[in-house]
Amino acid sequence: MPSVSKTEDIDAEHINHDNVGSHQHHTRLYELLKQREQYWWQARQQLLTRKERKMVWYSENSLMMWLLWQLVGYVVVAMVLMLISNLLDIVLPLWQYIALFVLQTVIFVFMLMAKGRTANKLQRKIDKDEMVSEEAFNEMVILAKDSLFPDVHANAPISLKQLYDYFEGQFHLTSLHRLLQKEVDTGRLLLTQQQLDANILPPDLADDELDDHASEMIYKSMI
Repeated sequence: MPSVSKTEDIDAEHINHDNVGSHQHHTRLYELLKQREQYWWQARQQLLTRKERKMVWYSENSLMMWLLWQLVGYVVVAMVLMLISNLLDIVLPLWQYIALFVLQTVIFVFMLMAKGRTANKLQRKIDKDEMVSEEAFNEMVILAKDSLFPDVHANAPISLKQLYDYFEGQFHLTSLHRLLQKEVDTGRLLLTQQQLDANILPPDLADDELDDHASEMIYKSMI
């Protein structure tokens, strides 16, 4: 009997250590997932900001925007010169006004000529941002497979809002939604609410859009 008792104590000790180690590993995975999520969020915001800049300044119809801002530049410079003249009580000759506007126009022409090269440089940055964002999200999926996904399956059915509240806002709604969509796409989860177009919105707007429907978005486990 003493030998049996000793064996049981050893087994219980091993089980306890295994449980503690498993819990620590689980916690560590969530910490890594949070770090990757923040990195992905920042990369995605930067990507969308640069895409918006390209659309405004380097799209097919951007010439009107360039001309508009050049016109605004003329007006601003004229107002500044008039203000300086009034403050210093001096009168600038007409040729100085003309010379300044000619210089401003020359600078504008050079910028317009370099537009294609600048657009290509911006596109390279966008391509790099897309690659970084995709890599960060893929790392999130890998980490979620051993942390978030099993917990969602274990507690399903669960709404996106409940999941967000459980993590006390440490993950963005958009991040949780996109991660869980991976499980939905593989058929392991069933989403009872119609899919929203949150993925194509800027991060902040996507979170606002999801916040209005998060309670209705129920995930059911199919395994």
